[in-house]
Amino acid sequence: MNLRERIRARELLAATWVKTPHPHVVEVLALSPLDFLVLDAEHAPFDRGDLDACILAAHAGAKPVLVRPASAAHEQLLNALDLGADGVIVPHVRSAAEAAAIVHACHYRPGGRGFAGSTRAAGYTTLGMARHRAAAQGAIVIAQIEDAEALGEIDAIAATPGLDALFIGRADLTVSLGAETPDAPEVIAAVEAICAAGQRAGIAAGMFLGRVGDVALWRERGASLFILQSDHDFILQGAGALAGAIKGARGG
Repeated sequence: MNLRERIRARELLAATWVKTPHPHVVEVLALSPLDFLVLDAEHAPFDRGDLDACILAAHAGAKPVLVRPASAAHEQLLNALDLGADGVIVPHVRSAAEAAAIVHACHYRPGGRGFAGSTRAAGYTTLGMARHRAAAQGAIVIAQIEDAEALGEIDAIAATPGLDALFIGRADLTVSLGAETPDAPEVIAAVEAICAAGQRAGIAAGMFLGRVGDVALWRERGASLFILQSDHDFILQGAGALAGAIKGARGG
């Protein structure tokens, strides 16, 4: 199965954020057993050239790659998909109307994704219009739920035709709800409600977690897609472990 089919089957999937806009980072992580990578163009300094090089590196390593764009603007979605990303995780989806607009913008329909046959996604003209349009129907579209306003429409958002998954932005959801921490009861209740909406609609739900040990808990509650840590975390943790081992070897 390809990544979209695995998401739709609600298979347990593990991924990480890529925060460093350099293809070498993607090239290295493509060697890992992670199911896919996510280029974070919302909170990290990716420009079009960076995305292009990093998506190329992911393709070279046969690793599926998604992009979290800076916004739901059509040009942001078009850019990621034309460069060959397998799909997008779109931040701050607050309503069913916004979810429908995102799905529309990611597919070749009247008023939707603009067509170009010379992109990486189109095989640099080698696929032809018919084959490229058919392949583009497999673009993964994930709505990130991270605003209190979305909770009142969560069932309608989840039922949006063509939407592949709900992704819970727990940190921003915490801020939006005016809670003190991501573990506050009102945040937990909201996350449970989003997972339940995904189950009712028959689509996947996923989330970022600060603690790997929480995966089993949320898997039981219906989540199947987990994006944990980032390349920055791996660097810091590896460096910290090395420093600790050296200090321990020399007796502090």
